[in-house]
Amino acid sequence: MSLAGVRILDLGRVLAAPWATQVLADLGAEVIKVERPGNGSDERVYGPGFLPGPDGGRSRHSAFHNSANRNKQSITIDLASPGGHELVLALAAKSDVLVENFVPGKAAKLGLGYDDIKAVNPAIIYASLSGYGQTGPLSERPGYDAVFQARSGLMNVTGIPDGEPGGGPMRIGPSLVDVTTGYNLAIGILAALYHRDANGGQGQQIDVALMDTAVAMQSHLLASYLVTGRQPPRQGFSGNGGHPATVFECIGGRLYISAGTDQFWVLLCKVLGCEELLDDPRFASITLRGEHRDALNEVMVPLVAAWPIKDLFDALEKARVPCSPINDYAAVMADEQVRHRGIFRTFPGAAGVAGEVPTVASPIRMSATPIRYEIPPPEVGEHTDCVLAQVLGMDKQAIESLRKKGVVG
Repeated sequence: MSLAGVRILDLGRVLAAPWATQVLADLGAEVIKVERPGNGSDERVYGPGFLPGPDGGRSRHSAFHNSANRNKQSITIDLASPGGHELVLALAAKSDVLVENFVPGKAAKLGLGYDDIKAVNPAIIYASLSGYGQTGPLSERPGYDAVFQARSGLMNVTGIPDGEPGGGPMRIGPSLVDVTTGYNLAIGILAALYHRDANGGQGQQIDVALMDTAVAMQSHLLASYLVTGRQPPRQGFSGNGGHPATVFECIGGRLYISAGTDQFWVLLCKVLGCEELLDDPRFASITLRGEHRDALNEVMVPLVAAWPIKDLFDALEKARVPCSPINDYAAVMADEQVRHRGIFRTFPGAAGVAGEVPTVASPIRMSATPIRYEIPPPEVGEHTDCVLAQVLGMDKQAIESLRKKGVVG
């Protein structure tokens, strides 16, 4: 495994930080997830969708929690208790990485800020994820994915253009800012680990913010704004490059066709039997087709609308023109390529759950150090005794003493 021997102390919750540590856990890192005694981490109660418990009721495994917490061990610690603070410091002293996503300043108030952790482990990588970053006038404000989609301008370039039915800004469906920020944090951790191991054991703090990520996600559109000073319009279903690249209505359904390049434009015209458009000066280049997209749509929409969706999809696939029907999740799961790649997997079971536990596989494929799928998403505090015994060398009496004091669950 790529990261075998790397231990990560995970104080993160909700999605972005747990996503980062799951990426690293999939790559072989040992991840110890610290949760509150009782209900556990915040994302356990996020719905909709909970796996059934052994008694037939609802388990503490929400689908949301399970999406970002496989391959981890769960330990419960009351961080606000004196004993809990000391326990985290002890675990941090034996870890390579600590991940936290408290509002900036909260960890320090708990005695678990970077300086506190660095004092017991100078080589540690202290990875902080927050809404607005560790510095700046808004640093102490909380926020969630959709807030940053709105504030960063991402929501304003997403959706149907003004003046059309349903026009206006729109939130992207999945929490992509959270997930992308999680990947950014994981990349930063990997770079910091390499730097530490290549340069004499020097640790450091990583500062990754949802707002920074939300802005950076739009670099290709912002590059145009920086050059022209013009706000990019919402494109609806259309792509950001050449045209045609949009959703077309066919007989029996909708088909997304992406034929903006000269190569695919020629092939599309041949399939549709409209080769005369290749001689139209308005459509003679990628740039011109983009500039005259409305005129091109007037020609293309009725041509495509005359085709049954399956017939056109098969014809375009045969001609190797990029296209796809607009799939729902059932169709995604049945897709031959998705099935071949093994993107949907199951664990045979998990503590506190009746039956199999489904999971969406990592998109990373490695030939020598394959992604692991060894530990299903854990029950709250499932590994508390094991971690305290193996990492800190505590015996049963010492662990029970902590439990009676309410330090661990």
